[in-house]
Amino acid sequence: MAVLDTDLDHILPSSVLPPFWAKLVVGSVAIVCFARSYDGDFVFDDSEAIVNNKDLQAETPLGDLWHHDFWGSRLSSNTSHKSYRPLTVLTFRINYYLSGGFHPVGFHVVNILLHSGISVLMVDVFSVLFGGLQYTSKGRRLHLAPRASLLAALLFAVHPVHTECVAGVVGRADLLCALFFLLSFLGYCKAFRESNKEGAHSSTFWVLLSIFLGAVAMLCKEQGITVLGLNAVFGILVIGKFNVLEIVQKVLHKDKSLENLGMLRNGGLLFRMTLLTSGGAGMLYVRWRIMGTGPPAFTEVDNPASFADSMLVRAVNYNYYYSLNAWLLLCPWWLCFDWSMGCIPLIKSISDWRVIALAALWFCLIGLICQALCSEDGHKRRILTLGLGFLVIPFLPASNLFFRVGFVVAERVLYLPSIGYCVLLTFGFGALSKHTKKKKLIAAVVLGILFINTLRCVLRSGEWRSEEQLFRSALSVCPLNAKVHYNIGKNLADKGNQTAAIRYYREAVRLNPKYVHAMNNLGNILKERNELQEAEELLSLAVQIQPDFAAAWMNLGIVQNSLKRFEAAEQSYRTAIKHRRKYPDCYYNLGRLYADLNRHVDALNAWRNATVLKPEHSLAWNNMIILLDNTGNLAQAEAVGREALELIPNDHSLMFSLANVLGKSQKYKESEALFLKAIKANPNAASYHGNLAVLYHRWGHLDLAKKHYEISLQLDPTASGTKENYGLLRRKLELMQKKAV
Repeated sequence: MAVLDTDLDHILPSSVLPPFWAKLVVGSVAIVCFARSYDGDFVFDDSEAIVNNKDLQAETPLGDLWHHDFWGSRLSSNTSHKSYRPLTVLTFRINYYLSGGFHPVGFHVVNILLHSGISVLMVDVFSVLFGGLQYTSKGRRLHLAPRASLLAALLFAVHPVHTECVAGVVGRADLLCALFFLLSFLGYCKAFRESNKEGAHSSTFWVLLSIFLGAVAMLCKEQGITVLGLNAVFGILVIGKFNVLEIVQKVLHKDKSLENLGMLRNGGLLFRMTLLTSGGAGMLYVRWRIMGTGPPAFTEVDNPASFADSMLVRAVNYNYYYSLNAWLLLCPWWLCFDWSMGCIPLIKSISDWRVIALAALWFCLIGLICQALCSEDGHKRRILTLGLGFLVIPFLPASNLFFRVGFVVAERVLYLPSIGYCVLLTFGFGALSKHTKKKKLIAAVVLGILFINTLRCVLRSGEWRSEEQLFRSALSVCPLNAKVHYNIGKNLADKGNQTAAIRYYREAVRLNPKYVHAMNNLGNILKERNELQEAEELLSLAVQIQPDFAAAWMNLGIVQNSLKRFEAAEQSYRTAIKHRRKYPDCYYNLGRLYADLNRHVDALNAWRNATVLKPEHSLAWNNMIILLDNTGNLAQAEAVGREALELIPNDHSLMFSLANVLGKSQKYKESEALFLKAIKANPNAASYHGNLAVLYHRWGHLDLAKKHYEISLQLDPTASGTKENYGLLRRKLELMQKKAV
């Protein structure tokens, strides 16, 4: 049994040490931590990646998943995020199929089970990291550090920083990536079974399998490729027993024995390194080719440090971001769904007190690196090296060292690095226990950390159950984050609370005067409240800041149309379409403008364009039918109405419009059927009953006409046209009664 395990004897009882029971405990605890999120909504990025992602629906060919990014856009598009995760999207699609639609429970349950399974797998991973690779004569690996591996797995299972990955459905990318990352690592470890009778062939198989699993991890999330680097470190420093201190000493003393180093003469190690390097290079090449147009383009608000002119400012802020990530691992109490847009102001001067965090981070890291590379204790070197490897290597893609990333701090990218943190923390507890007599105090601290983290996981999972709770929880953590205020405002606007939404949108614009999306949404609300002058000013500013912002151009056109500035409105609509060619809503609004100007042919063409781009655009179809009806083109109106109903057979507004046309064409029976079908779909529409009454009135079914006039007036007593028609009918019925007498 490993020395570290003996030092932890007072913390974990022997009754839970058998692997089966250890895994059962870890898996159960992981489920308990995040079970509260099982019935949560789709929140934050879930809307774009799942609800609005057509790749999840059966109508989209499966092959398209391999040409689209994580959000459903074509990778070749300049606007693509370049997040290539087809296997993750495939699991979403399976979820969608099995649950029969966008029902979040099934999606959340899969995430919780994935985290539980990964936590169980961590028992084996930590067993390798702490206990090494020793096998029985039958080829079974010995579990030499059961206590250390159980404690580290529990620390991993209950870490609150994992909440975003587990409770947010899009976090499945990180979960699947971690699953195959760990399988790749364990597969690589199997290449070193001492009792391997097949020898080199079996070893090569496991290395190739490890590379394949690394590729699968990368197809779940880009971070997965880093497992090959970790496997290389494991092979060189642990299996190859490469001692950096010894090499440095020999180089300094010009020792000739350097030429006879075992690692350099180890053909098997060099062969494995060649395989890993070739596999990694091949994966990177294929990934780059798939990206199509190069790396994605991010804006300054996404990652302000990367846009700083001074290299020193960039370096200082990047290192500050690293220290914040380290702090989230150490003290995961202040968690936020988004850390961008002013949440973390840039460090622009060396006098900023936050540089202390940088110094503390590197002081700790350098100390750990020195111990990992220079300690005479081989067991200590192995644990610290692998702990630092798991901490640093999976984090490299998010470090801004190789390319600009689209965030400042993201809790989700810490899922894999937290493995290294758990290794180092467990080792630290073992070292403390060894050098102190207050073992009960250490045990109490460990149990306290596990309990507090579990409680924090439960609380944080509750905050991720709805967007309102999630967004409001961020106010105390990042009150300067404009995106937090924007999201709260958007959530309030969706619920109809425009007054409160305006307040939060204004605060978002105050915090970030270039926040065009907040300006656009605020302008929309002001437009609906008929505050057109301010709405126009905001939308004009938005398109001035971002000239290719198509949605803002369209909304500006709507406001200008309301202000009777028709030429300016037409120009705004045309500019929107120029920047977004496939923009059905803009064509619809352009058609409305032309209809107001009595440019009927242009209006019909614009609405036809809208329906070509979006065949289910009900409003465009309806307006075409109504315009053709009003201009006396009944045959054409009927043809358009029938075409629309073939595409949208259950739209009651289309049934109503076509029924009106058929009634005027004296096709009473067919018109009646459509009116009744529309009323069945929407029984409280006064106009439906009123127009059906007019049909019966013309048709001579006066009793039925009287019945539906009365229903219509009950639903809308102020309808003057219905009142007038009802009065005419009553007088007609009275005359008929007098004649009968």
